[in-house]
Amino acid sequence: MNIKKKWIEVLYNVATGSRKMRNLFTPVGAFIYGLLIFSFVVIALQVDRLLNLTAVIPEPFHIILSLPIFLIALFLIGWSVLNFIRVKGTPVPFNPPPQLVTTGLYAYTRNPMVTGIFFLLFGFGVLFGSVSLLIVFTPLFILINYWELKRIEEPELEKRLGEEYIEYRKRTPMFFPGLGIIFKRRK
Repeated sequence: MNIKKKWIEVLYNVATGSRKMRNLFTPVGAFIYGLLIFSFVVIALQVDRLLNLTAVIPEPFHIILSLPIFLIALFLIGWSVLNFIRVKGTPVPFNPPPQLVTTGLYAYTRNPMVTGIFFLLFGFGVLFGSVSLLIVFTPLFILINYWELKRIEEPELEKRLGEEYIEYRKRTPMFFPGLGIIFKRRK
């Protein structure tokens, strides 16, 4: 069994295992993901410093421009977390809700919290004037998340939720809804 299949199996076993096991793994998963986000910001700022890259947006405009980006990010992240808690789960894959969530923001994107984190990183890039965070590290973070979701989480979701998830995945974009889906939902 290759490492991808082993990781999918671990994720599935924890997600469908005892509450004690899920509660043990949840803070660990959240900490690791939070550490990854923090590391991307710190490394990007160090790269900017080492390469002597100057701020792309002058003061005080960087604060003014970053504020709406942070508000979007916090809304997406906060709404996602609260919605998962409401249905007795967490956004951490080790402790998911017992059923597929397809309402609210999840009707427009399969991963609104992760989309919010992309906005958060972009907001930090604007706030700190970090060229590398804006054009290298945030896109890299998006690619890593895309790869992990496609290769690990989605196969586990298919295994755990079956055809319902497969149909949801077919009709709902992974991160960013197109204008067509927004207008179609409003009819």
